[in-house]
Amino acid sequence: MKKILVTGANGQLGSELRVLSTGTNFEWVFTDYQELDLCDLKNLADTISKINPDIIINCAAHTAVDKAESEYELSDVLNHQAVAIMAKWSFENDCKLIHISTDYVFDGNSAIPLTEEASTAPINVYGVTKLAGEKACMQNNPDGIIIRTSWVYSSFGNNFVKTMSRLMQERDNLNVVNDQVGSPTYAADLAKAILTIINHSNWQSGIYNFSNEGEISWYEFALAIKEIGGFDCEINGIPSSAYPTPAKRPAYSLLDKTKIKTTFGVIVPDYKVSLKKCMRLL
Repeated sequence: MKKILVTGANGQLGSELRVLSTGTNFEWVFTDYQELDLCDLKNLADTISKINPDIIINCAAHTAVDKAESEYELSDVLNHQAVAIMAKWSFENDCKLIHISTDYVFDGNSAIPLTEEASTAPINVYGVTKLAGEKACMQNNPDGIIIRTSWVYSSFGNNFVKTMSRLMQERDNLNVVNDQVGSPTYAADLAKAILTIINHSNWQSGIYNFSNEGEISWYEFALAIKEIGGFDCEINGIPSSAYPTPAKRPAYSLLDKTKIKTTFGVIVPDYKVSLKKCMRLL
């Protein structure tokens, strides 16, 4: 029975993988920083050797985008240096690696959905360190798979859907940015896509995009949450300039999912279908 190591197991994606893990023909080892401290670079390879997995799914990352601006070192350790060690270990030990990355590796200046070959040019620390992690992954393990995703939400953890649902019940009106365009990702759908890849007979290394179907702004995402939740709160669209944050966000980061669909037969649901599923659980 193949052993799968999941890092960042208490995050949104890790939690969804845990739900899916029951009833599969794998032995799963779910770790968070308590069991596998990715910041302990000196002992990381030894700790992975003790677990000795056949497949690593790296969901761990420093994802606090605004905090990352003032925590470059921590971001670089988690998003880049630890990835390099995992990639090297997996390559040397004939272990398959799936590493999760982000749409924030792009500058947001595109006008068409971004393919895996589109030029990267991150505009914040999170994006810079995640791109460094991608490069380290490919350099140290050319057989690895990188999945770029965007706007992740789930019934687990903290995310936009939960925050909006709560605020819409507490307030009469909300301001949401309307000039950042992309597509949300229901972590449960991404977890299913990862299982599809693992179970596929033909492992094809490289970079893949995954998010739900649809092209929307955060404002339109909030309107969908309002509609599905039946909330009675006024939503106002505002420009990013009216809501300054420490980290700049890409204005456009819609991902083209053609490659993951054609290579592995991954099914990508429409964002509203998945949003309804998640909100039912909430």
